Amino acid sequence: MRTCALQSGSNGNCYYVESDGVKLLFDAGISGRQAELRLDALGRNIRRADALILSHNHIDHVRGAGILHRKFGLPIHATQATFDRSRGVIGKVTAPRFFKSGASLTFGRVTVETYKTPHDGYDCVMFIVDDGVRRLGIFSDLGHPFRQLTEVIGTVDACYLESNYDDHMLETGSYPDDLKRRIRGKGGHISNVEAAELVRDSANGRLRLLVLAHLSEQNNDPAVALQTHRRVLGDGRVPDHDCRIEVASRYGATEMFEV
Repeated sequence: MRTCALQSGSNGNCYYVESDGVKLLFDAGISGRQAELRLDALGRNIRRADALILSHNHIDHVRGAGILHRKFGLPIHATQATFDRSRGVIGKVTAPRFFKSGASLTFGRVTVETYKTPHDGYDCVMFIVDDGVRRLGIFSDLGHPFRQLTEVIGTVDACYLESNYDDHMLETGSYPDDLKRRIRGKGGHISNVEAAELVRDSANGRLRLLVLAHLSEQNNDPAVALQTHRRVLGDGRVPDHDCRIEVASRYGATEMFEV
């Protein structure tokens, strides 16, 4: 299994996963042009993707979905609520494919498990991609740490994990108080410390790659996020095994990781 983040943050999110001949895109918060160019730079052709799967309706996850569908022929998979709430942004879609949160989607020998999250969009979901050998989690826009999230982290070999904000930077930053409360609230985002503690308490020796995702531009910094995770996890390691930690960029693609 191979994967990259084409971009991750409140300015746009898009993830690519391939395994066993199946090629999938998750979310479309960047332009079709940027998605095409960034995949091309990694030796991949966006027109060969099998599907675009949407996690929820927020603009940083759906603004490019219509272009990816109409220009490159990618079928759109989403929950009915996500699609309905995104229709004005996405535009005309031919034969959208609907799934219910909690369902599993099948693409050849690859299964995409969906799990409902408490983030404050409509019918938000996170994903695990399973090819029968490796499991990759795409855990973003989570709201707050919740039971099912802690249960599934221990089942994956790699994951993108939201690590949105640093507590001190958010507290002392310029955001209005109501926005700060929303970010910290049950439907908002999880912090660097919360993300690191989730991995520390839930990983059981299987996790080999942790990619910190959806970092805030104003309330976080890649160096701060890495430092927090390494402090909580212990010198860049999840207890009892090696785990590589990387940060997904708000401005470009990561390398193509092998899971």
